[in-house]
Amino acid sequence: MNVVEWSKSNVDYGRKLVDSALEGARTGEGEFLKEESLASFLSESARQALAPAAIGACLGALGGYLATGRRSRTRALVCALLGGAVAFGAGVIWESRQLTATVASNSWKRVSKTRDEHWLEKNPIDYA
Repeated sequence: MNVVEWSKSNVDYGRKLVDSALEGARTGEGEFLKEESLASFLSESARQALAPAAIGACLGALGGYLATGRRSRTRALVCALLGGAVAFGAGVIWESRQLTATVASNSWKRVSKTRDEHWLEKNPIDYA
């Protein structure tokens, strides 16, 4: 097998792996959401993440205000925005963790199946 055939074979295999991962992710999303839309699920997750965002903003403002000997309102505002954004992101991730787990699990199963099929193509088993 020359380099061109080898690289084409590996590119095709990589494409199969990516396709199977995407197919598994779509299946996992449908399995988890059932009839609910992804947008409504994410908006609910974002709504649930507002409380951690408010706490993060308060802690950020407090930390920015008390961090140095100078009492800077600008620094407190910037730290509040940063703390709120980080806490909001963490809250959304936490609220959508079950969806993420289902999508990742189904995706991994499909990739494993594709890898097994590829291995069997390369290493046929002769039972005779």
